[in-house]
Amino acid sequence: MRKGKCLFFLKTPLFLKVHHPTAGLSFFWQTALALLSMSAILSCAEPTTGLSPDPDNGGLVLPGGFGALVVADSIGKSRHLAVNENGDIYVKLTVIQGDRGNMAMRDEDNDGKMDVFKRFGDYPNDGSFATEMRIHNGYLYYSSELVVYRQKLTPGELIPNDIPEVILKDHHPMRWHNAKSLAFDGRGGMYVTFSAPTNACEDWSSVPEGSTSGVVGEEPCSQLESLGGIWKFDEATPAQTQADGQRFATGVRSVVAMTWNHSEDNLYAINHGRDYLHSHAPEYFSEWHNAVLPAEEFMCIKEGEDYGWPYTYYDHIQGKRMWAPEYGGDGKKEASEFALPIMGLPAHWAPNDLLFYQGNQFPPRYKQGAFVAFHGSTNRTPYPQAGYVVGFIPFRDGLPSGDMEIFADGFTGKDKLQKMSEAQFRPMGLAEGPDGSLYISESRQGRIWRILYMEDPMAFDASRLQKMKEVTARKSYVRTPDRDQDRLR
Repeated sequence: MRKGKCLFFLKTPLFLKVHHPTAGLSFFWQTALALLSMSAILSCAEPTTGLSPDPDNGGLVLPGGFGALVVADSIGKSRHLAVNENGDIYVKLTVIQGDRGNMAMRDEDNDGKMDVFKRFGDYPNDGSFATEMRIHNGYLYYSSELVVYRQKLTPGELIPNDIPEVILKDHHPMRWHNAKSLAFDGRGGMYVTFSAPTNACEDWSSVPEGSTSGVVGEEPCSQLESLGGIWKFDEATPAQTQADGQRFATGVRSVVAMTWNHSEDNLYAINHGRDYLHSHAPEYFSEWHNAVLPAEEFMCIKEGEDYGWPYTYYDHIQGKRMWAPEYGGDGKKEASEFALPIMGLPAHWAPNDLLFYQGNQFPPRYKQGAFVAFHGSTNRTPYPQAGYVVGFIPFRDGLPSGDMEIFADGFTGKDKLQKMSEAQFRPMGLAEGPDGSLYISESRQGRIWRILYMEDPMAFDASRLQKMKEVTARKSYVRTPDRDQDRLR
């Protein structure tokens, strides 16, 4: 297994020139290896599902050859999901109070649609940021806002029959950005997000009451003592607190999308960039800057790294990390002493789940690539809201090898959104099924889609992406707004 990748960082989401391991071989041997690789791909290709997509793909727009099947609908506001080896689906619901904050589903007649729906979870729900649902080493791990639980899965049984075991308890008070996303390194390590509750660690005593312009940041930021980072714990030790873990990385404002890439043996996450550049420093940032900056940061995280929050932000247009206005920044002062992301993604799109595709159902170009569920923006006014799609980023050797593509569209229900509440659906969670299907959850109504590839995966070519490129060109929620023409007022 390759270890310690992601040593070089991309500053912009452009195609990355990478070294190919066969570059020093003769044409004969390159051809032979290519044929052997093709044979291996064909021999391990998973059988077709035998399912047909919905006639309208459940409302989704996908690249040519793909189809979508709505496997469940209106199960309740949903966050992350997990799919078991037998096809059972588990979803973390947004249940603010009471119990039974999880949904389990099973397809009993093998038609691709869920037939059995069971709410479960003998634990107290504690807020709307409860997010995680993962299957790992035979256990179902899930989180409320303040607690990480696990239960043993029994083969053949849909619902775990033991009492939820508390693995980690957060003793901070309830706060904003309180999702407890999880990742597992395969060696007993469990990585947990402890996001910061503020935008830029503002010191509001520095400005008159009711004013935001000119606010300065707390220095040093006291929140970084126990928040704004990712901590590592033991995946099996019960009743841990934050003091039992170790800080793995810091300077990370808010992470919901996080996973361990086992092919590269590295932790990857996408940070939600800060807001309010214009309202905090109108002399340096216009309302347009406020809509298009800063980047959502796609990170390949090494132990001990500092990603610069709240002192900095990443400007994907310039390809630089910049000092934040609360700490003396003016949109021009570069901060060079902090870690850089491997890619800067569009501002305020709210990346809420990340999945590296491992299956063989999809065409080979998708293998090891990253799917990202963008929940959608809430605060780009006076420009249209943006995001509300599932993106795909091709990867090679642990780094992006091309621009992000729009993989799944059609969630919004309309071409232009003035405010978040107008969106019909908001993509939230991603999971891969045992046959290589991609599952997508959404947080407004609780619809679950299953994405299938219906044709010969080896025949996929660039023409199949043309429809999605046309979508990118015309939809206001997936393109950079024009400073003048796209203003809503």
